[in-house]
Amino acid sequence: MPEEARQPILIDVGVRNGRHGARTDAAAQCVEHDLDVVLGEHLLDYTQWTFYQRYNDRMSFYTSKGDDGTTSLLGEGRVTKYHARIEAVGTLDEASAALGLARAQCLDPRSGPIVLEAQRDLYKLMAEVAATPENAGKFHFIDAARVKWLEEQTDALSALVEMPKEFILPGDSVAGAALSLARAIVRRAERRVVELHDEQEVVNPDLQRYLNRLSSLCFVLELLENNAAGHRTSLAKE
Repeated sequence: MPEEARQPILIDVGVRNGRHGARTDAAAQCVEHDLDVVLGEHLLDYTQWTFYQRYNDRMSFYTSKGDDGTTSLLGEGRVTKYHARIEAVGTLDEASAALGLARAQCLDPRSGPIVLEAQRDLYKLMAEVAATPENAGKFHFIDAARVKWLEEQTDALSALVEMPKEFILPGDSVAGAALSLARAIVRRAERRVVELHDEQEVVNPDLQRYLNRLSSLCFVLELLENNAAGHRTSLAKE
């Protein structure tokens, strides 16, 4: 890893249950362990999720079980593919894909690790949204500590860029434009999760808080990437 990427701007990536310093191998293993616990302890639940492990087990990328227009939840029962919960899961999937597109093009060495950590959080957030209410507790990972981590990243990066006083236009750098797209999709995912929360389909308020803060982080990262590409950020007004 380049020395620039080791700067303190990457604050406590992977913090969970008091573990700090994700720039060490030990902390990276802890993050992986968290994910393994979620998957391992609830493998039977995950194998009900049509896009997860059974594809690998069966060496197939389709099961035909959704041909009737329904899909499984993490728990008992099936719902239509246009159900509000599935719409939220799909939008979260879009958000992670957009973040991945941005990460592949980031120039500033601080951007990529932060985006990757956020993608891993979204993966776990998606699991909680996909779980039935009685099973959601099994997949609870996003909490106030993860929201705070996003706030710390955003605050630290904000000190490195000039914050515009007006609305901006995407497109001044490739990575910046991708981050703007990711921000817009994250905001749509936030709206979908808020809807589920208001309907008491999900009960963890930190899910919508996390998505709200993630959209702010994407905005700051866009400014950072524009700077890294040597371009000024365009304002919406001439």
